[in-house]
Amino acid sequence: MQSDQYFDREQMQELLRNYENLRLGKSSPFLEEEAFERIIDYFDDKEDMGKALEAAAIAIEHFPFNATLLFKKADLLIATRKYYQALDLLERAEVLDTTDINLYILKADVYMAIGKPEKAAEVLETSINLFEGEERIELLFELADVFDDYEEFEKVFDCLVMILKEEPTNEEALYKICFWTDFTGRNEESIRLHLSIIDEHPYNELAWFNLAAAYQGLKLFEKAIDAYQYALVIDEKFDYAYRNMGDAYIRLRKYKEAIEALEKVLELSKPEEVIYEAIGHCYDRMKEYTQARAYYRKASNMNAEDSKLYYKIACTYYNEGQFLNASKQLESALRLHRNQQEYNLLMGECKLQMGEYREAILYFSYVVRTRPKKVAGWEALVRCLYEAEYYFEAKQQVLAALDATNNKPVFYYYLSAILFAEGKPKEALLYLEKGLELSPNTLKKLVALNSSLLQHSQVIETIARYKRKRGGKSQQ
Repeated sequence: MQSDQYFDREQMQELLRNYENLRLGKSSPFLEEEAFERIIDYFDDKEDMGKALEAAAIAIEHFPFNATLLFKKADLLIATRKYYQALDLLERAEVLDTTDINLYILKADVYMAIGKPEKAAEVLETSINLFEGEERIELLFELADVFDDYEEFEKVFDCLVMILKEEPTNEEALYKICFWTDFTGRNEESIRLHLSIIDEHPYNELAWFNLAAAYQGLKLFEKAIDAYQYALVIDEKFDYAYRNMGDAYIRLRKYKEAIEALEKVLELSKPEEVIYEAIGHCYDRMKEYTQARAYYRKASNMNAEDSKLYYKIACTYYNEGQFLNASKQLESALRLHRNQQEYNLLMGECKLQMGEYREAILYFSYVVRTRPKKVAGWEALVRCLYEAEYYFEAKQQVLAALDATNNKPVFYYYLSAILFAEGKPKEALLYLEKGLELSPNTLKKLVALNSSLLQHSQVIETIARYKRKRGGKSQQ
């Protein structure tokens, strides 16, 4: 093998010496078309475009009717952005040879470069039927790229379907159509296509994977999992199948199975933040908070700038009643993203649970100030003031909340609770009735705020009277 390479190298040097003599007008052996092609390619490979173009020009002087040499020079002109010169050369080459695929590919390249993608597509579309086999498939790939460039995405999908109907096991097309199925949402067509491929080629793992992905796109998660499992029977190291299967299990709330699938991804490929986070999410949902934290931390170690991971760790601590630890994680999250509403809300809740009312009020007030139309911030602030027994301030804020949120019913219930606390039961009952009229289901908010109100005889009577009144209306 080494002696062959040495021979090729020596032969190339001999060609270059002969070419140089010819270029300088010295006597030299006759160079064939193929020799010129090799010399042009040599300079092109060396990225010496000037010498490559010069060699192409000399070659064409000697062989003006050789279409291959014209194509080579046109390719070099395109590379050096001399598009109109290239197009003139291709028109000349077309007279000599219409059966060379390079004619159509290079023409399309020129039209794309000069901002005429429709013309590029037209050239390729008209040429496709002139070819068959590998050349036809190459043209279809070129056409798909053209459609991609000028954002005719549905037509990209169509090209890939045509390729797979010609060559069902074409790996490049199988890889690409998975993405374009998801992008265009043409899942039903993808399912039909891949079922037909599987009928002929039942051991093609990519076809099974694409079938599964299309089912997943339609939220048919059970069918998706079955198809992924077939792909894994064929290729047990198919990490993307495990990855997608893990996601499908999560959607079905089958968290143990999801963890098993995602752990296989970690075995088969490089660790990724998103996989660690997904496993953490599964443990979180299973209320195994220590395990959840372990995986969230692994994800965070890979990306210390992702504030969301600190927030998720904080949530696990909060759910365990470890409010101080939760607040420490939230400090890290807030350093990265001060304005995130949910971070400030949870920090306020932590401070509230620890009895640090003034600090809790500061966090809730920040949410209200930055997002005045969001109900959650106002709810938290009023609830905090109520629990701290700052009834006057709570009433002021609940009135502001009603104004800012277009009279959300929850605030009538909260105002009722505040008025009861201030010893104003008549007013309180009026607002309770208003809340019941607008949104009876929101009564649970009042109960959560102060369940002892349900022991108040007038409250019980008001709720009962409303239920009787509502029942009578429904019978009518």
